[in-house]
Amino acid sequence: MNLYRITKAELAFGDHPLLNGADFHINRGEKICILGRNGAGKSTLLKIIAGDIALDSGDTNLRSETVIARLPQDPPKASSGVVYQYVAKGLGAVGEALAEFYQLSADANADLTQLANIQQQIDKLDGWQFEPKIQQVISRLSLDANAPLTGLSGGWLRKVALAQALVVEPDILLLDEPTNHLDYQSINWLEQFLKDYNGALVFISHDRAFVRNVANRIVDLDRGRLISYERGYDQYLIDKAAFLKAEEAENKKFDDKLAQEEVWIRQGIKARRTRNEGRVRHLQQMRKERAQRRDVQGTANLNLDEANKSGKLVAEVEHLSYRYNDELNIVEDFSCLIMRGDKIALIGPNGCGKSTFIKLILDKLKPDSGTVKLGTNLDIVYFDQYRDQLDEEKSVMDNVAEGKQDVVFNGRTRHALGYLQDFLFSPQRARSPVKSLSGGEKNRLLLAKLFLKPANLLVLDEPTNDLDVETLELLEELIDSYQGTLLLVSHDREFVDNTVTSSFFFHGNGQIEEFMGGYDAIIPHLAEREAHLKQIQTEKSEPSAKKTVEKPRNTKVKLSYKQKRLLESLPQTIESLEIQIAALQDEINSPEFFSLASDITQAKLDELAQVEAELETAFEQWEELESLENE
Repeated sequence: MNLYRITKAELAFGDHPLLNGADFHINRGEKICILGRNGAGKSTLLKIIAGDIALDSGDTNLRSETVIARLPQDPPKASSGVVYQYVAKGLGAVGEALAEFYQLSADANADLTQLANIQQQIDKLDGWQFEPKIQQVISRLSLDANAPLTGLSGGWLRKVALAQALVVEPDILLLDEPTNHLDYQSINWLEQFLKDYNGALVFISHDRAFVRNVANRIVDLDRGRLISYERGYDQYLIDKAAFLKAEEAENKKFDDKLAQEEVWIRQGIKARRTRNEGRVRHLQQMRKERAQRRDVQGTANLNLDEANKSGKLVAEVEHLSYRYNDELNIVEDFSCLIMRGDKIALIGPNGCGKSTFIKLILDKLKPDSGTVKLGTNLDIVYFDQYRDQLDEEKSVMDNVAEGKQDVVFNGRTRHALGYLQDFLFSPQRARSPVKSLSGGEKNRLLLAKLFLKPANLLVLDEPTNDLDVETLELLEELIDSYQGTLLLVSHDREFVDNTVTSSFFFHGNGQIEEFMGGYDAIIPHLAEREAHLKQIQTEKSEPSAKKTVEKPRNTKVKLSYKQKRLLESLPQTIESLEIQIAALQDEINSPEFFSLASDITQAKLDELAQVEAELETAFEQWEELESLENE
């Protein structure tokens, strides 16, 4: 059943056509990935479906009462308010009322009359039923409902925007690069969530593992045409290559015929006397068709101006420790050697301190203790995920050439326009302001700007965001052949696995573990570790736990009598706390809960937070004592 359909769609921005007689449809429950080159119009297509942009011509048809929600490509700008309020506002008028009630109920000096009026408004809208949905989505994305938006990083803002899109439970969910800025745990959760999602999904992503795991239909946006591939991502790659090969053969046949006709039309006087006017008209039509043909966009030509070799030792780190604002433990007693040619991924959840760790390694930040000794002859190039090195108001060419006509690359002078064509910027596009570029084009531009600088230590912080698949693969090849040293921050599992030799995994609380390989080495290890902890927890919660788990005779660490009694009592304590939390959550999730007086509701919320904190402390005590007993 079609929920949405586009027929004979035409859309162009200036002389840049995005849709050219395109047809497209969305069926109930489909998981559709839109693929295409950067700047092809994928984000624009999502805006058309959402009703934010109108077609120049063509028809759109939306089934009645179909709800659509869209997650934009860039995370929202930090604004006033807290997470709960932003997420709730995705529900429209009822969400605005719940957000206002949430704000007022948290204010001890709130006007009680105003609070009562908001409660009545929510009652009329039957809005209390949405409160558990808001809390559930916030909880699933591990967000803090009370966190101010102004204090959140780009990754956390991305999660908040995703929560706002999910809370409305739309029939059609539109996601533009949903994995950008998300850590791998959130990506894994999102994959499972979307696979189980009952509504239709249309998303743009260049995370190949994510596309492979979620999409059941690929729609390729290529030179204004929308071509559907029904058999998943891997088969799409095969079918797309076959399509392009057949198209190339057909175009060559056409061009050969056109060349013959051009020779004929230019023959001498004798030929003109016998000229077939129908043939002349056919030639004119062929010329018109050739002029209108949009050829396949070429591939980027990525090269790096590699500097002279650095010393064999790039960095020696000994007993490094650092706490952020004396609160967040970034790294604790970490030692490592980074040698020339190492390609290391920094992997871990958002906010764990990967970017801070890079600053410590590069001696841009002083550690609390420990030392970092940098090697000799280092030329460092740093790719910033927020693209702060680009001036949005200047043109593409001015950002790269800094107002000049030429650039120097590998010791050779080149015209800036020619250099930019290697990165797929046409002369006309090169004269456009940066603010008019898509996210992927901006990333390509930043690579073009940075690759002009000689480098033997390349630091890439989320370079893959928004890049199309072809450019991703070329960047992989470039890194593979790069003789220098690489520090890479990326949540793109396939890109990491294809480029790095080892990884530093941030467990949190300052603990960093080194792995040989990328996600392919880390994820199985973490899954095994998590399964082991769950098994221990299950055994401890069983009545026979005391009999089945006995202290080994030859243990190195002997627990005190008090520690033994605490270890034996903790499973029962944990179970009791979990029962309390479940009861409190049931009470809070009831429709009438938020109609109670604010002091009552706040007391219950505080009690829930307190019990959850006690549960976390109990788990930490149990894990510590258990590890001591088993050493």
